[in-house]
Amino acid sequence: QARLVESGGGLVQPGGSLRLSCTASRVTPSAMSWYRQAPGKEREMVAAISSGGGYTNYADSAKGRFTISWDKAKTTVYLQMNSLKPEDTAVYYCKGRIGGNDFWGQGTQVTISS
Repeated sequence: QARLVESGGGLVQPGGSLRLSCTASRVTPSAMSWYRQAPGKEREMVAAISSGGGYTNYADSAKGRFTISWDKAKTTVYLQMNSLKPEDTAVYYCKGRIGGNDFWGQGTQVTISS
């Protein structure tokens, strides 16, 4: 069965940067995306990318600050996050589309605080 593993979360001061990674094992997804869920809020899409990298989509809150990219040689998707704000604090999850089904990683905590 496909498995997605995220890494790269942590505690950063406002204005700082983080790069999240999500590596898929056993199979290459046709599309991957990042979601996040803050305490008391619903999970929301942050960014998405097609397997060829030709299509990307961002939530309004991420545009201009976050960049999603895909290293196919490593079957790894990255989320580069710059100019981080306290409201970016959440658990970030990656999702892979595989054979018409969605697979989720376990999540990685991102905390933006001074």
